[in-house]
Amino acid sequence: MHYSTLLGLFILLSALSSANAGKVLVVPVDGSHWINMKVLIVELHAKGHNLTVVRGSSSWYIEEQSPLYTSITLDTGELDKDFMDKFLPHLLKMQREGSSFWSQMAAVDEVYKRFTEIHQEICNMTATIFENETLMKSLKDAAYDLVLTDPAFGGGVLLAHRLGLPLVFNVRWTMYGEAHFDIAPSPLSYIPVTGLQLTDKMTFSQRVMNVLTYVMILYKSSKYFASPYQEFSQKYFGPNVDFFSLLQNADIWLMRNDFTFEFPRPTMPNIVYMGGFQCKPAKPLPDELEKFVQSSGEHGVIVMSLGTVFGQLLSEISDEIAAAFAQLPHRVIWRHTGPRPANLGNNTLIVDWLPQNDLLGHPQTKLFVAHGGTNGIQEAIYHGVPIVGLPLAFDQPDNLARMEAKGTAKIIHISTLDRTVFLEALKEVLHNPFYKENMQRLSKLHHDQPVKPLDRAVFWIEFVMRNRGAPHLRTQAYRMSWIEYHSIDVILTLTATLLIFTLVIAYIIRYFCLVLFRKKVKHE
Repeated sequence: MHYSTLLGLFILLSALSSANAGKVLVVPVDGSHWINMKVLIVELHAKGHNLTVVRGSSSWYIEEQSPLYTSITLDTGELDKDFMDKFLPHLLKMQREGSSFWSQMAAVDEVYKRFTEIHQEICNMTATIFENETLMKSLKDAAYDLVLTDPAFGGGVLLAHRLGLPLVFNVRWTMYGEAHFDIAPSPLSYIPVTGLQLTDKMTFSQRVMNVLTYVMILYKSSKYFASPYQEFSQKYFGPNVDFFSLLQNADIWLMRNDFTFEFPRPTMPNIVYMGGFQCKPAKPLPDELEKFVQSSGEHGVIVMSLGTVFGQLLSEISDEIAAAFAQLPHRVIWRHTGPRPANLGNNTLIVDWLPQNDLLGHPQTKLFVAHGGTNGIQEAIYHGVPIVGLPLAFDQPDNLARMEAKGTAKIIHISTLDRTVFLEALKEVLHNPFYKENMQRLSKLHHDQPVKPLDRAVFWIEFVMRNRGAPHLRTQAYRMSWIEYHSIDVILTLTATLLIFTLVIAYIIRYFCLVLFRKKVKHE
């Protein structure tokens, strides 16, 4: 009887769990973005939800077989996996040599061109889905509750619209740029545009540059990145469908930052901040690594990692960094995938991979040398570890500029890096309590919240499942034209009315003045 009761309870609980489980169609972005998406997938899977991941056959990191999800693999040919490996040395050489403005613009255009090709490939992959009647029928019959996607690429937006499903973003960037600019009011007087490394306190000349850069980025993003999606939308959804409106129509924007990192700015009801959602308490290190860390004694450990993409620097840069590390009494753990640097000290351990979160959470870790990727910065904030920044590309200079403005990081530009400059920066951050105190203050602010960021993110995903969307949180701004949004039509109407009223009053006054003047002349 005892066993039958337990069996009955087990069946009942299984049935209840199955009844509450949702079905999520995930359209991720590869590379470091997949690391973020996988955090949400792991949590949703642990809560009993069924997940299906759409991936390309040439995916770098997204596995076809996984206990977490079922995959749909589409033939995408061979993407240029070596693009960043080719581009980074070229970029570093330009920074080291102080190349002209025009050569730097040529390099930027090269990146824009390559990413345009990738966006077109995403559209081609989406077209493959749309034109496969069997696949589309299976997707519709699956009765998914929502689409979860990263809008750095637009395939998930297009697929959600075709299937008529609620849409949730795991987002910091879209193909138009920083995501806030696509959905929330963004006054350029105090909202810095990515690329200028400005703060929310700008001089007049900086505000002029901010506006001009915004216009240029908007033009380039629309021309290079968004045009394939607009053409796709008009082909498959009709000439009156605007892709930007489809993007803005997402139900929930799970934003991968918060205001310990971001400057204060306007936001929207359907933006949910989950900065640091991927961070966790540190786990014990592998025995050999723990032994190396403990050998640092009272001096502690420096951790250096340039992320999943930028593992290899120019040899001349790596050699200077190694020479600076060798002069410190600290132990150094350096993720480095290139040739072994010259002048490498006995205090430095070179590894192909390191448990970054666990190392940053170790009490012996004193400093993080980083390139400024969002994940690394959020983990440094979470664990309260100050930063020496080596920004390389994309949003990294701006991310580190935010940390420097908050007094938690010191930036070294590649163009000026040598062993002396690097060593002085390390010593300043290590020995000046200003940096550690500020970072620990940010860490305290980050932890001082009623709900953990990951729990908050999962709640809103499940909220959309339960309610079949969140239309009550979506602004109507995306339905309005630029003229309506900025009330240009109202301003012109009121101005015209005031002008007409003023002219009428002036005419009436002039008329009475003439009448009075004539009477006076006649009387005389």
